[in-house]
Amino acid sequence: MLSKITSAAVHGIEALPVTIETVVDRGSNFVIVGLPDKAIQESQTRIENAMKHGGLRFPHRRVVINLAPADVRKEGAAFDLPMALGVLTAAEDIQCDTLETYMITGELSLDGSVLPVKGVLPMAIKAREMGLKRMIVPAANATEAAVVNDVEVLGVENIAQAVSILRGTDDAVQPTVIDTRNEFMRQADKFDFDFSEVKGQESVKRAFEVACAGGHNILLVGSPGSGKSMMAKRLPSILPPLSLHEALETTKIHSVAGRLERGSMLMTRRPFRSPHHTVSPVALVGGGSPPQPGEISLAHNGVLFLDEFPEFPRHVLEVLRQPIEDRFITVSRAKFSVDYPASFMLVASMNPCPCGYYGHPTRACTCMPGQVQRYMSRISGPMLDRIDLQIEIQPVSFDHMASTAPAESSAAIRERVVKARLLQQERFKNEPGVHCNAQMGTRHLHRYAWPDAEGLSRLREAMDRHNMSARAFDRILRVARTIADLAGCKHVESAHIAEAITYRNLDRATYGQTQTSPLPFSP
Repeated sequence: MLSKITSAAVHGIEALPVTIETVVDRGSNFVIVGLPDKAIQESQTRIENAMKHGGLRFPHRRVVINLAPADVRKEGAAFDLPMALGVLTAAEDIQCDTLETYMITGELSLDGSVLPVKGVLPMAIKAREMGLKRMIVPAANATEAAVVNDVEVLGVENIAQAVSILRGTDDAVQPTVIDTRNEFMRQADKFDFDFSEVKGQESVKRAFEVACAGGHNILLVGSPGSGKSMMAKRLPSILPPLSLHEALETTKIHSVAGRLERGSMLMTRRPFRSPHHTVSPVALVGGGSPPQPGEISLAHNGVLFLDEFPEFPRHVLEVLRQPIEDRFITVSRAKFSVDYPASFMLVASMNPCPCGYYGHPTRACTCMPGQVQRYMSRISGPMLDRIDLQIEIQPVSFDHMASTAPAESSAAIRERVVKARLLQQERFKNEPGVHCNAQMGTRHLHRYAWPDAEGLSRLREAMDRHNMSARAFDRILRVARTIADLAGCKHVESAHIAEAITYRNLDRATYGQTQTSPLPFSP
């Protein structure tokens, strides 16, 4: 008898339907065709032992399993459960008239239990697209799959439960039901860190507010202990909340990477990824065999924080240039390519020099002449060009640290950020590919961010006085547009240009050329 069961493989962050065709006939061998990898080829041992411990009989006859489409390589152990059920159906141990309405996935343990697998959320989305009505998944993945509406999700602990469901004899396995929107809204505003805990540093908080309001990348330059990492960790608390669409897209990536906690559903907070500076290019951008999302994709719709920025190898930083611009990464191999989304906000921090005290108000820099510039040159010009805000941080004074006055909360800052983002959504509603000010191109700058005559004159004067490069021109206009949005102004004015100029500290041609504390950067 021939049986057909629908399962799915993961390609990138999307699911590819796979039909498991099984024939049980005369003979005594077990054959799997359809480009299975080593893990699938080893499934016979897992299937036989799982059936034995589940009180089921494995047919000791010739078993042929085809994984269609046969020209796409299949990887992983997620086909164990559907192949086992296919064998039992083909051997006529299971009679199920509604088998074509199911999508089934799960890895089998030798004791018959069903283990969790990666990528169940994109599989559930594909099941709904295909018009399938039910899914049998590992119990640990049931909540994840139940996020998708219009698909009945049945989470099973062992193979015996899955068999009973298909036979229609088990009422103990109830569909997993989640009120997605209410659960999402209930958990969306929970954060571990808050800006109310940060003493002083008002200018840096303002820079963070501008960066979040426009989706701008930001670089923090300051001596050790000035609070760079502490404030960066609080950045997600002032970013706009995830929309339901963004949450679904972000959760899919983490599902494929196997990063979701057991029993979790939609991710409700923007991700914050902070890889160590020893990270490899593959771990950062994705790849490997089989391909997996990298840190930049795990940070999609969130923050990628690179601490000790110059300590990252030059070739590792350079691979970020294309994803920062295109907001996705293509992993290419000889026989296939995979696209992973990578729309993240880059936040980097660094010391101003090797000793860490260049520009410190009380401690002298001990670096030799030229060391500061060599240290800064570890970051290439094209890489620095992609960072809109460059902020110098000074240590917090004793008076600020000892102050008991409450600081402004993240919720208050976030409210202003959300208002600015709503203005941008309305502005760019007819501009495909542009969702915030940081994504504006030259055409958009002339249309939406061109300053008045006084502002243009101030910008010209600042660029001449500080010998700023031409690449700073567009960045200043983008940031000025965001500052105007925070102020509720329709047009970019001179004051907005002036503030934006102060966020281009590293564009000064004289930066690092003197051993004394640098002068404040003013427009």
